[in-house]
Amino acid sequence: MKKTARLAGMLYLVVVVTGIFSLGYVPSQVNVANDWPATIANIVSRESLFRLGIASFMLEQAAFLLLPLALYRIFADVDRRAAVVMVAFAAVGVPLALAALSHRIDALSLLTDADIVKLMAPAQLQAMVVQSLDAYGNGLVATRMFWGLWLLPLGYLVYRSGRMPRILGLLLVLGCFGYLVDVFGDLLAPGQYTGSAFAQYVTLPASIGEIGTCLWLLVAGVRVSGKPDSHRTATATH
Repeated sequence: MKKTARLAGMLYLVVVVTGIFSLGYVPSQVNVANDWPATIANIVSRESLFRLGIASFMLEQAAFLLLPLALYRIFADVDRRAAVVMVAFAAVGVPLALAALSHRIDALSLLTDADIVKLMAPAQLQAMVVQSLDAYGNGLVATRMFWGLWLLPLGYLVYRSGRMPRILGLLLVLGCFGYLVDVFGDLLAPGQYTGSAFAQYVTLPASIGEIGTCLWLLVAGVRVSGKPDSHRTATATH
């Protein structure tokens, strides 16, 4: 179990590092709020960085597909049903994320393929790039919901098992609801929610919980002697 915990920690580290780079650093260097022409100009001038962002996002999704499988091996005896739900929520998010990423690749092709550039007028080309980048952002909305949902069973398993600090489990559960508030707040009340101070911190528990879980798995592993609290479900004993 300790070896599996270290493996899960390494996979989580890949997810965290590539996620920060592809979803945080690259957009901060390329995107210009409310200015599509400037954003497009940045993509062209920083093409290598934009490509690295795409590649790191693909790597993140590969690691994210394997991560819940490793965690399943650690927590399946605690509550098998919750462990299965954890894997299912994470697995659903991967194809959604890759489908969204395809729009980002489309935008890159439109800007860098010489044959496409020759065939289109600049205004038409820019409109298609904007549409692709907008579709990428829209695709991530549904994806982010599942990035949040998988944290609920994971947090429950961490808390119940006693194999890791229970505060991490609580943070992961709070992180799930933070993601859901962020997704539906942005969807249902974009004017009031997006610019609010609350929106800047609502996913903070998820960030702390996930980074903390990653580091704990890498450094301390899990308590092999930890027992699930109270009684186990009948399915967990089979």
